[in-house]
Amino acid sequence: MVDYGLIAMMLLPILACIVLKVLFTPASEGVNISGALVYFATDENLTATTFYISESQVNSIAVTISIFGLCLYLTHGLTAKAVCKRQLAAEWIVEKCEKLVRDNMGGFFAGWAPFVAAIMALSAFSSLICLVGLFSPTGDVNITFGWAILVFFLIMHYKFRGGLWNYFIGLFKPIPFFAPMNLIGEVATPVSMAFRHYGNILSGAVISALVGSALTGLSHSLLGWLPGILGDMPLLRVGLPAVLSIYFDVFSGVMQAFIFAMLTMLNVAGAVPWDDWNARRRKQNKPEIQNTAA
Repeated sequence: MVDYGLIAMMLLPILACIVLKVLFTPASEGVNISGALVYFATDENLTATTFYISESQVNSIAVTISIFGLCLYLTHGLTAKAVCKRQLAAEWIVEKCEKLVRDNMGGFFAGWAPFVAAIMALSAFSSLICLVGLFSPTGDVNITFGWAILVFFLIMHYKFRGGLWNYFIGLFKPIPFFAPMNLIGEVATPVSMAFRHYGNILSGAVISALVGSALTGLSHSLLGWLPGILGDMPLLRVGLPAVLSIYFDVFSGVMQAFIFAMLTMLNVAGAVPWDDWNARRRKQNKPEIQNTAA
C-alpha cells in the first residue's frame, strides 16, 4: 500500500497539471507559440504589484513533488543487501552522482552529491514533461534564472572564504584597468547559465511547433483531395515530429540538465581561493584544507 501511495505521489501532480492546462488553454487555430499560461493574478487595486501564478511555477512544484515521490519509492524498504531492482537503481544513482562530484569538484565537496543530483533531476524532469503536453518550466527564463542566482550565491560564498579584502583586490588583477571587466564577468556567470538553459529548451519547442504547423499545411495542400476523413487528417505529421521530439525534447533536455550541473560544479569548485583560505586558517591556528580527488 505504501508503494502504491508513492506511485500516486509521482503521477497525480502531473495529472493535475494536465487537467489545469486543459481547463485554462484558450481555443486557437493555426500556429500558437506562447509562454506559460497564467492561472491566477492578484488584483491591482489590492496590491501595489500584480503577482502571477503561472503554468511554469505550478509545473515546477508538481515536478518537485513527483521527484520527491520517486526518491521515496526507490528508497522504501532498503536492506543491507540489495534484493530488488529499485534498490539497485537507487544505489547506482548514488554511486554515479558521488563519482561525478569527486571527479569534477574534489574530495572536499563530496557532500555536494545530493545537491548536484537534485539539480540534474529537477532540470531533466522539468524539460521532459513536455512529452505529455505540458509547458516545460525550463522554457521560462524566470525559472532558470532563479536556479542560476542560487548557484551564484554559492559561488560567491566560496570566493569570500579567502577574505573580503582579498576578493576585492582580485578584481583589480592583473591590472586595475581590468576591474570593470572582472566585475561584469562575475555577473555574467549566472546570466549565461540561465539563458543557455532557457534558450536551448525554448528554441527546441519553437522549432517543433513550426515544423508541425508547416507539415499540417503541406498535408492539407497535397492530400486534401483524399475522400472523407483522410483529407482532413495531417498525414504528413506522422513520424517526423516524433523524430524531432527525440532530439529537442529528450536528448536536448537531458543534455542541458547535465551541462547546468557541470557548470555548477566547475564554477563552485573553481571559485575557492585555496591559497588565501589556507593562509587565513594558518593565522587562526587551524589545519589547512586540501581538496584532493576521491
